[in-house]
Amino acid sequence: MTQILVGADPEVFVRQNGGFVSAHGLIEGNKDHPQKVNRGAVQVDGMALEFNIDPAKDTDEFVLNITTVFEQLKLMVPNHEIAVVPVADFSLDYIRQQPREARELGCNPDFDAYTGTVNQKPQAERPMRTAAGHVHIGWGENMAGHEEQARAATIQMDFYLGLPSLFYDDDVRRRSMYGKAGCYRTKPYGVEYRTLSNAWLLNKESMAWVHRATVKGMQELMAGNFLFEKFGDISSVINNSDKQAAARIIEEAHLEVCNA
Repeated sequence: MTQILVGADPEVFVRQNGGFVSAHGLIEGNKDHPQKVNRGAVQVDGMALEFNIDPAKDTDEFVLNITTVFEQLKLMVPNHEIAVVPVADFSLDYIRQQPREARELGCNPDFDAYTGTVNQKPQAERPMRTAAGHVHIGWGENMAGHEEQARAATIQMDFYLGLPSLFYDDDVRRRSMYGKAGCYRTKPYGVEYRTLSNAWLLNKESMAWVHRATVKGMQELMAGNFLFEKFGDISSVINNSDKQAAARIIEEAHLEVCNA
């Protein structure tokens, strides 16, 4: 059986004196040179902080990697509060005062698995920033030209992760900028699923669910059970936060929901 490795690179915001502040300059790591820590790395991402974990072979390791790196990140900003929220509100004046690298959004394109086209770059001139909880899925090496596999895996994750996320993550504003259904990037080892917000970071139960659901979805896909073939395009269900339709599909497909 193919081994499935699961990683993640969630983003979080920082508060000071009760209000959101830019994370620019708070730690050393950045996109080009992440700061290595035990079980992962940390970096600044725009006006947020981001951490990534070493790929995990099982659920316990996934949760351990997340919690270990997250705790190290918190210790690096002792005078700030870490905020696990999908959206942080900033005034446009405050955003415009930030350095160019802190203001930029979506430097590298991501794609729509349903159409194969590039997603539109988000509009930076909004008084808000968003935080994601991207999931990285590995099932091979040097997988150049595996676009069809990456798209199928992404759509499968819309069923196993995207639909259930509507019931623990009530935010809809982030999806107006980022995180629509089928959002992905191909990777040499597999795919980066980019639809989820950071809301699953709030407790260990939801962290564990992310790993279990990811592995289950990939195992079913590799066994030939591609849920798209039965249920069709569910992008509008996720993009419109249609919980009624999502609940019907979850029940019929016997998908695990996050009960945290």
